[in-house]
Amino acid sequence: CPACGPRRPFCRNNSGCDAVTLPPGSRGAFITFEGIDGSGKSTQAKALATALGAHLTREPGGSPGAEEIRRLLVEGDAGRWSPETEILLFTAARRDHLEKTIRPRLERGESVVSDRFADSTRVYQGVARASLGGLVDILHAKMIGVEPDLTFVIDVDPQTALSRGLARQSGEDRFESLGLAFQQELRRGFLALANSYPARVQVIDGNRTAADVATDVLTRAVGFLNGPDHG
Repeated sequence: CPACGPRRPFCRNNSGCDAVTLPPGSRGAFITFEGIDGSGKSTQAKALATALGAHLTREPGGSPGAEEIRRLLVEGDAGRWSPETEILLFTAARRDHLEKTIRPRLERGESVVSDRFADSTRVYQGVARASLGGLVDILHAKMIGVEPDLTFVIDVDPQTALSRGLARQSGEDRFESLGLAFQQELRRGFLALANSYPARVQVIDGNRTAADVATDVLTRAVGFLNGPDHG
């Protein structure tokens, strides 16, 4: 329809288009994407945000202060920080992101799609980099205290993902430089996370074309947003 356009699946003006109608009074949703480096999650986060007309953000980053911290975390030598220091830096960036971007938009009824959130810290620093899950949970509970409504884990072959990540030559390849074994450990961590939070976390087969993955993600997101547990 003229108001929401052909790519937006929610129609709020009852104009008779083929879009899915969002129930009256429904609130916005907080949806996150997770996965190993080079999994394609950033592409899928952007596609879903565009389709839903949601605000797209990312971690580390998503607010001016958090973007400054991002450079400290994703650039430079792999041994630049200890896992403990990484947890503190990620938590500081996430707190600023939550205060300045996520919470204000959700309180206005907007939907937010984030490329990574707390689950990345649970897996990267809590499992793959070191066994610091307890510390991650304590800091999250005290300083963040927010979980996404829905999380998509884009699951791909670690070797393929690593090749993609290194080929980008973005300068933000600190974690990719830790090698294939690290990416394999990350994948195991994200799959275990999905098993631990089955009501929130959905695993998406990322070993398909980007278009096929996007269709799968959008279908699931629409089903969630129109379901009885949301609104």
